[in-house]
Amino acid sequence: MYNRLKTLYELQKIDDQLDELEELRGDLPNAVESLESKINQLKEDVTSKEKERAESLKKRQENEEEIERLRANQQRFKAQLYQVRNNKEYDALTKEIDHTEEQISKFEQQNDSLADLSKRLADDIETIKPQLNELKEELKVKQADLKEIIKANEKEEVKLRELRKNILDQTKKPDYSAYMRIRKAKKGKAVATIRRSACSGCHNIVPPQRQLEIRRNNRLFFCEYCGRILVSTEIAENVTE
Repeated sequence: MYNRLKTLYELQKIDDQLDELEELRGDLPNAVESLESKINQLKEDVTSKEKERAESLKKRQENEEEIERLRANQQRFKAQLYQVRNNKEYDALTKEIDHTEEQISKFEQQNDSLADLSKRLADDIETIKPQLNELKEELKVKQADLKEIIKANEKEEVKLRELRKNILDQTKKPDYSAYMRIRKAKKGKAVATIRRSACSGCHNIVPPQRQLEIRRNNRLFFCEYCGRILVSTEIAENVTE
């Protein structure tokens, strides 16, 4: 049991050092992730607007072709007016001419709306592009800063992670599960020692009888107040040495 407790404390010490390296990065990882998310969103917006604008231009072209066809028909109907033989044929042709005029007007109005839409989309795209370039430049700077910090501590981090892996191989699964659960709940600190008769994690007094039991190093004990795993001073000093 002594070795199990010692292993958990060693694991905590390694994780403390890894946490310190993580803290050196500050908010840079989150900032980089946030910028990447914003950039991707703006890129999607530009792509969406460009697609909509292309569809608008295509529709306008189709409408122009339809207008040309309708105008050709209208000219043909007007020419036929001079060849009518009775009022019935005349009324039928004028009705076709009027209907064609309505269709032409409808397509022209639609094209005016599509032209406005196309201009608005183009303006939106031109507004987004400078924002996108600005965010890209900011991302480049923050990525460089983060890379520099990571590189400065790379050797130490690799060494610590290798040590952690070796310690993890010696840790029993139930112990590790409890350790990680507490670590997550207590912002990294899962294992505490007894300092001045108190838990070093929450600083609440540990009863004398419990302190004696903890010093025996024969089972897992949890702080009654914060839930952290408590180890004896003997184990803490042994690991530190």
